[in-house]
Amino acid sequence: MKRIALFVTCLVDQFMPDIGVATVRLLRAAGCEVVFPEEQTCCGQPFFNSGFRPEARRLAERTVACFERFDAVVAPSGSCTTMLRVEYPHLLDDRPGWAHRARELAAKTYELSEFLIDVLDWKPPRRLTGQRVAYHDSCHMCRLLMLREPPREALRRAGYEIVEMQEPDRCCGFGGLFSIRMPEVSNAMTTEKLLQAEATGADVLATADPGCLMQMRGLARDGVRVAHIAPLLAATLEA
Repeated sequence: MKRIALFVTCLVDQFMPDIGVATVRLLRAAGCEVVFPEEQTCCGQPFFNSGFRPEARRLAERTVACFERFDAVVAPSGSCTTMLRVEYPHLLDDRPGWAHRARELAAKTYELSEFLIDVLDWKPPRRLTGQRVAYHDSCHMCRLLMLREPPREALRRAGYEIVEMQEPDRCCGFGGLFSIRMPEVSNAMTTEKLLQAEATGADVLATADPGCLMQMRGLARDGVRVAHIAPLLAATLEA
């Protein structure tokens, strides 16, 4: 049994706890011991993306110290996984005593669907039927983590039919602080993403990033339902 730490992320912790619950249920059903380190905080990505590197380093060091004792760290977020796995080794590269620890943590940090498919070879206890899903490739997931297939494969194994949008990797418009600084541009991008999803005839627009989920849900009206992949996959566990 693997001892897994859940890195719940700020958005899931504060706004979308159902995603965290679904993530824990999936990992436990797959045979993992899941631990929630209560001392965890933000990964530092908002500071990092805004150029506040000293502040981001302090949060990075805190996160490394919090999670390095576990066999693996799993996050239901492509963007936060990217911060730990891609950015921490660069951010702490010149910090004595921290660079090696950051690289070790990076090597055992996974996005949820990646961990389920590539590490656990997840097999759901039952397959669902009758739902068509359009999957949104978030920017961090597909461009920095290079993860396009694991979330789709997990959805397929759960029984969902994948219907592709014209531009599945087109940015949803969130971009963290970008959506606050340039809301008109951001919302126009989101509207285009939702229109493409609706054009597929999908029942659900799915994503692996809570930030993208929050942005798309904020503008979705009577069209396609927007959901995170964790509750969609956890539906296979229900009696």
